Amino acid sequence: MSRVKTLYTCNECGGTSPKWLGQCPHCKAWNTLEEGVAEPAAGPSKNRFTALASSQPVTTLAAIEASDVERTPTGLDELDRVLGGGIVEGGVVLIGGDPGIGKSTLLLQAVEALSTRIPVLYVTGEESAAQVAMRARRMDLSGQHVRVVAEIHLEKILATIETEQPRFCVIDSIQTLYSDQLSSAPGSVAQVRECAAQLTRVAKARGCAIVLVGHVTKEGALAGPRVLEHIVDTVLYFEGDTHSSFRLVRAIKNRFGAVNEIGVFAMTERGLKGVSNPSAIFLSTHDEPVPGSCVLVTLEGTRPLLVEIQALVDSGGPSPRRLSVGLDRDRLAMLLAVLHRHAGVSCADQDVFVNAVGGVRITEPAADLAVLLAIQSSLRGKPLPRGFIAFGEVGLAGEVRPAPRGQERLKEAAKLGFSVAVVPRANAPKKPIEGLTIHPVDRIEQAIDVLRGLL
Repeated sequence: MSRVKTLYTCNECGGTSPKWLGQCPHCKAWNTLEEGVAEPAAGPSKNRFTALASSQPVTTLAAIEASDVERTPTGLDELDRVLGGGIVEGGVVLIGGDPGIGKSTLLLQAVEALSTRIPVLYVTGEESAAQVAMRARRMDLSGQHVRVVAEIHLEKILATIETEQPRFCVIDSIQTLYSDQLSSAPGSVAQVRECAAQLTRVAKARGCAIVLVGHVTKEGALAGPRVLEHIVDTVLYFEGDTHSSFRLVRAIKNRFGAVNEIGVFAMTERGLKGVSNPSAIFLSTHDEPVPGSCVLVTLEGTRPLLVEIQALVDSGGPSPRRLSVGLDRDRLAMLLAVLHRHAGVSCADQDVFVNAVGGVRITEPAADLAVLLAIQSSLRGKPLPRGFIAFGEVGLAGEVRPAPRGQERLKEAAKLGFSVAVVPRANAPKKPIEGLTIHPVDRIEQAIDVLRGLL
């Protein structure tokens, strides 16, 4: 069988070259040529993706019958939450995370749970089959119905899928695979893109749900081309500190569910266990309230979470520092300016450090009010009352804007025993919530006055 011809294409101008060059001969850009499979000569199309490109007649949107996709629960509640209820037939999921974070452990548990209901296949390219079996024994997984193959050759993997006919397949990992159609090494941009495209074709054609495990770079992004994230249906990131027992699985993209949904797991000797009440992770256990601590009710997807925001204000030198962990540093500098201008609280000569407990990253602006109240508490050296929560966005004009789904946030706080809340006036409930005293505010200076009255 003759080798498939390859061609090097410039990702800047689209120009082609029969061999790799440091500089594109067409647009003169450097290091932009990438290897790919050459298109066949003129004649009848034999493209391997032709089956997926079947033409459909043009129709009216209202005339199209739409129904919810069928889902198969994985048996892991937190993973099902992130996926939107379970795996979808023909869906392709990409999961990335740091080495040793628990990706293989989580997927082995999911394969074991699914194997009693549907045929499954676990393809390992980083470990031997014996190593996978040792992990399964350590986690007390029987593995009676789990089919395993240790292989990195794409064509052999596709033949195995053809033979085994699984409905759920795990590829661990996509960076270890290589195809005969390319001469580059496994893990290269061309190999990753080609292997992912071929596996996606098989998933869509056969209705097999496939999970691709991806490596991440030092910056935490998925290694390989960003086009990989556009090919797949769902992108999950496995987050967490390897020195901590808690892990977060966050959905960045999901064609079949909500994005920014998170699942919380605890790493144990028997594998990953779902955490039903994740708010307990992000709250510190103080015997007595301490200065500079304020609890925020944030929203992760459809789940309200209580996270403790800690602030430390200390005397600084001629160049005071502003550092934040888990929050945007530029937004912290903006909030300090708003606090000075509209509430008369100056931190110009103070070092300000802000931290979100538990390693969680908060991106929504509803954390603004809690951050400012924690800074005020630390500056005055007086703790906030026990059972105190706050949320709301603070604008440059000093106004406190409402946060989305404020009623759910307040009900979650009341359920966990919190008794005092400072919230935007637009989020104040029409009916009182039992056990929760709510102080609605319109501006940041009103919030500071309310805080001074409570201290």
